[in-house]
Amino acid sequence: MAIAAMLTLTASPLPAAPFDKPLAEETGSSATLPSVYPHNWVIVGDFNFNSIIDGRGVVVDVTSPSQPFKGMFRASQFAETLIATSRPEIYTAESFYARLSEGARTDAITIWDKATLKSKGEIVLPGGKRQQIVTYKNTFQFTNGEKWALVTNFTPAHSVTVVDLVGRKLLGTIDLPGCSMVYPTGPRGFTTFCADGTMTSIALDAVGKVAATTTTKPIHDIDRQAMFAMPTMVGRTGWFVTFGGILRGFDFSGASVRPLDSDFSVGTAPGAAPEWRPSGWQVITSDAAGRLYVLMSPAGKEGSHKDGGTQVWVFDPASKTRVAAIPLRDGGGTSIEVTREDRPHLVVARGDAAIDVYDATSGAFVHSLGNRVALNPITLTAM
Repeated sequence: MAIAAMLTLTASPLPAAPFDKPLAEETGSSATLPSVYPHNWVIVGDFNFNSIIDGRGVVVDVTSPSQPFKGMFRASQFAETLIATSRPEIYTAESFYARLSEGARTDAITIWDKATLKSKGEIVLPGGKRQQIVTYKNTFQFTNGEKWALVTNFTPAHSVTVVDLVGRKLLGTIDLPGCSMVYPTGPRGFTTFCADGTMTSIALDAVGKVAATTTTKPIHDIDRQAMFAMPTMVGRTGWFVTFGGILRGFDFSGASVRPLDSDFSVGTAPGAAPEWRPSGWQVITSDAAGRLYVLMSPAGKEGSHKDGGTQVWVFDPASKTRVAAIPLRDGGGTSIEVTREDRPHLVVARGDAAIDVYDATSGAFVHSLGNRVALNPITLTAM
């Protein structure tokens, strides 16, 4: 006869041993940043694709390969970021859910102190309708001398909420049927892209209501020469580049947008298969002298406009000529920015999350910051 036995072991806890010399209490340390950031710093928008509720903005010193990280602030759920120049504040347009990824939704603009990177207030946005797309700079913009902010919404109808950042209050929402993105225009207003190829400019009155609306004739071919939605600003001139490589300037200084008679092609260069085209996410930037920098791929074709590029071409818009071509290392990049230093740096975010730094004047590689400062760097903003 088989006999089964069950053995139960009960472990007695060991008595706690006294510590003759307890560990000393640790004291934390913190640093305060300057309220005006130096020109060798950039803000990296890290949308943290593996956990988008934990996106962040990262303050980075691009000249320091050993300690580039200066600090970070929260930028949740494909947030957009604005950095004020008239006040020591940073703003993020964010979204939150009561149970992390579900439950009641709250959209808000969070106000951050530049020096401490601590939140100092928020403005709750109405309706849970802030546009959530992979971060574009032109879904959240200043107007009225940085006193107001424009937040784009998608329900899927498009609209824009006007927010008084100084008074910390909502001014109203403007419907934008068939239009999207915002580009600050005139002293107090904005321009938006429309699906029929036109641009509509909206002037606002002193309380944020629509004072005047002007729509252009169709000025961009969204089927054959669609423009990348993030331009670079040279003063009040916005320079856009199309998927096919046409550079186009628009004057945003007046009450309504004015297309400039300045279109020119990025041209060609040897080594393309099949042709050079702009490609990436933040594909165009500029320096303090007004030169334009465009991220280019030699494998350009229909649908390649987000693939990233292997060279940065530099253009003088006055002469409509390319003045330099900067080859990129290690597979190229997806987003570019140029600092406002006396001798500027070209900052390149790569698809593997590394950030490389080049001398924008000579094109020489300076150093890589590696992938230590951001998990998914998507936008770059110079100071």
